[in-house]
Amino acid sequence: MEVILTQDVTGLGYKNDTVKVKPGYGRNYLIPNGVALIANESNKRRISEDIRQAAHKAAKLKQDAEAIAAKIGEMSVEIRTKAGETGKIFGAVTSLQISDALRAKGFDVDRKKISFKEQPKETRYIHCIVGSSQRSETQHFRKCGSRIIQL
Repeated sequence: MEVILTQDVTGLGYKNDTVKVKPGYGRNYLIPNGVALIANESNKRRISEDIRQAAHKAAKLKQDAEAIAAKIGEMSVEIRTKAGETGKIFGAVTSLQISDALRAKGFDVDRKKISFKEQPKETRYIHCIVGSSQRSETQHFRKCGSRIIQL
């Protein structure tokens, strides 16, 4: 029996994959639990249309993210924080602080889309990734006294 998976199934396949399974497994578990659809022509067309629409949406998001990344890449952001004499920050620079600094410059970036390879706790270069998984822009910051400045 062929089914189209509607979500990832460990050991079987990923979302939108067409896989062959034993009829009992498909009828008694996958289809009733909403994990799969029968692989007939209408469902195949529906899934291919969903994939096409998702690709179009991802292309638009990527284009928007690239436009924002080009503007952010040319901009300098300063985040003030207290630091000790050795350069260790009291606390850490958070994604919320970076989001607020970008908002002050006119960019509304959700703090959940800002990530760090490691949480910054010293005044030094900080690599901050802004954006979704499709497109990311790496921002570089440098030490300047007790301030962190983007390069």
